[in-house]
Amino acid sequence: MNIQMIGTGSAFAKKYYNNNALLHVDDCTLMIDCGVTAAAALHQLGKTPNDVDAILVTHIHADHVGGLEEFAFRMKFQYDRKPLLYVAEKLAGPLWENTLKGGLTQGEWQAMDDFFDIVLLKEGEATQLFPNLKVELIQTPHIPGKTSYSLYINDYFFYTADMRYHPELLKHLIEERGCRLIYHDCQLQSPGTVHASLEELLQLPEDVQRLIWLMHYADDKSDYIGKTGQMRFVEQHHVYEL
Repeated sequence: MNIQMIGTGSAFAKKYYNNNALLHVDDCTLMIDCGVTAAAALHQLGKTPNDVDAILVTHIHADHVGGLEEFAFRMKFQYDRKPLLYVAEKLAGPLWENTLKGGLTQGEWQAMDDFFDIVLLKEGEATQLFPNLKVELIQTPHIPGKTSYSLYINDYFFYTADMRYHPELLKHLIEERGCRLIYHDCQLQSPGTVHASLEELLQLPEDVQRLIWLMHYADDKSDYIGKTGQMRFVEQHHVYEL
């Protein structure tokens, strides 16, 4: 299994694109979130939507779902294929009604399943997405009143999507569930408010920091090189073996 971040940036980053990932397992490719910049990011890598087998949505913010309309139209009209869409039960209705319905609805196409083969996921329950890929949705704090999920992948890799500082959860995953690798969103400047801040993450014990790679950062990331303790930055477009 390997991962390639097509973008590592915060919602407002311009240099690093939206924080979306391609997770490759055997011959299958899962896109984790599909933000506004996803199409441009794929194009820059010489890839198309047709190179993606499935998409998993973590929550409904534009930097995570704003590219789904273009993705859906291109798959239907350009590639004549209906991609898999993995989405939490709690998010499926709001994703269509509040995000996609206005743009995608036309003629006979009046529902999300006209464009995607939808698989509903239950939070807290691991699901086998591909033969060698198992993902559990863990609801984590982000925006008050908005449902948001992080991902526990193959019983060792925690991918936070967007999450406020939650050291108790990290400790639980490491000590009780065998977590060995964490990709954590990080707001470089304090206060974090709706994301964990670098200042907060630096409070973690060094042995925990060594498991963490930072993503979802602002365009001033270069100003913080050498200031992240034992944590490292995930680099945009680099392929990492997991």
